[in-house]
Amino acid sequence: MKPEEILQRHARALEARRPWEGVWRECYEHVLATVPGTGGPALFDGTAADAVEQLAASLLAELTPPWSRWFGLAPGRALTGQDGLAAEAQAAAEALEQAADTLQGHLDRSSFALEMHQAFLDLVVAGTGVLLVEEAAPGEASALRFQAVPLRECVLEEGPSGRLETVYRAARLDRAAVAARWPGADLPPAGAGEPDGRLRVVEAVWPDGTGYGFAAVLDGVDGQARMLARGRFARSPFIAFRWMKAPGESYGRGPVMRALPDIRTAKKVVELVLKNASIAATGIWQADDDGVLNPATVRLVPGAIIPKAPGSSGLTPLAAPGNFDVSQLVLSDMRGRIRSALLADRLGPPQDARMTATEVLERSAQAARLLGATYGRLQAELLTPLIARCLSILRRRGEVPPILLDGHEASLSYQSPLARLQGRSDAANMLLFLQAVAALGPEATAQVDRPAAARHLAKILAAPAGILNAATAPSPLPSHPGSDPGAALGPVRAAIEE
Repeated sequence: MKPEEILQRHARALEARRPWEGVWRECYEHVLATVPGTGGPALFDGTAADAVEQLAASLLAELTPPWSRWFGLAPGRALTGQDGLAAEAQAAAEALEQAADTLQGHLDRSSFALEMHQAFLDLVVAGTGVLLVEEAAPGEASALRFQAVPLRECVLEEGPSGRLETVYRAARLDRAAVAARWPGADLPPAGAGEPDGRLRVVEAVWPDGTGYGFAAVLDGVDGQARMLARGRFARSPFIAFRWMKAPGESYGRGPVMRALPDIRTAKKVVELVLKNASIAATGIWQADDDGVLNPATVRLVPGAIIPKAPGSSGLTPLAAPGNFDVSQLVLSDMRGRIRSALLADRLGPPQDARMTATEVLERSAQAARLLGATYGRLQAELLTPLIARCLSILRRRGEVPPILLDGHEASLSYQSPLARLQGRSDAANMLLFLQAVAALGPEATAQVDRPAAARHLAKILAAPAGILNAATAPSPLPSHPGSDPGAALGPVRAAIEE
């Protein structure tokens, strides 16, 4: 596309985004503290702000926990058979394990956790987050560089796949930043169209069939658009993801939007309670106009003498209006609904320290059922493109072999705490099946391949590939008359349910 065409498409997409900006601004003003000096409404209640930070931290811990492996690479269908990994697939599994370790090391050495948490804040507040994944300069600790792009700088469009694939980012940069980011860019003479000393740059990434096109355009200088840089990416560097969306909409809807009416009400109730408390503490006074008492000269201090005319009631306190109990009931209800809408009571730490292991697992399962659709969308729009983009960068560096995450050559698995919860449930069901088969006697147990069962358990429990041997001949489960058929499975089952 030409520079003028890119700016026109950006202007049209920006105009389509206008209806969302008002509600976004209100969500940010009520939840995240405004930048000092920029104004904004006075905040009287911090329930929503605290719940938003807890939800963003919980998403980071549940989906991409820092300093922990939350993904895995395994051979695809082309290298695996019905009986598990073949001998040659074992080497491929170990190579993929090494590639996953390499990627995990780069994530740990980068600012991934910091930027991901900031992107989750945008996701929770506005319903849409944007993460920029770039290749770092040679010599840095990590080959990956992450940046949480503020939603106010981005204009997004859905692609044919239904994902936010077309991204426009407008930013104002000084000349040094432009020259450092795009060396050799054709810049106009200094001072031309630069009222604040900065240049307006529009970056655009769009799908072009076999990859993603990229262009950086200089706007508003000497009355014409200039192309600063253009190129192509195998994977988009901008990863845009949403909390949820309504049919026909491009931008997401976050939990703060759903809780915004209660957030407004709680803010107003707290404001009125504070005013009522101020009246109750300082009091409101009334006096008769008797010609003696002068309210302008009255000082309410210990030992003060207040003159009054004979027969006058003098200075008397006025009963404070309002009922603190009713206000506290309304405020408690509003705060509970805010915390429920922002999932602070479901994803936060358990309030009862005496909860049993079964209760904790059931609480986690309830959270997984409640957020199943959201986690599924984040897996499709955030996690999978993120891993693919990082592997693409490392492949260019020569640190990992070419890996095609299509399920045929290699498959991507998730090992986050939420995914491990489902794996434990699958493992428990499998062990229950093996225990039932063992109870049927030797003829039934002869149909079970113990090495294949062990390999399947290792797969669903995300065990390292290096601890497994190559596939061997089937070996039935032991079954002796008079013995407990589930005795051999007892310790393993207890460890999984723990």
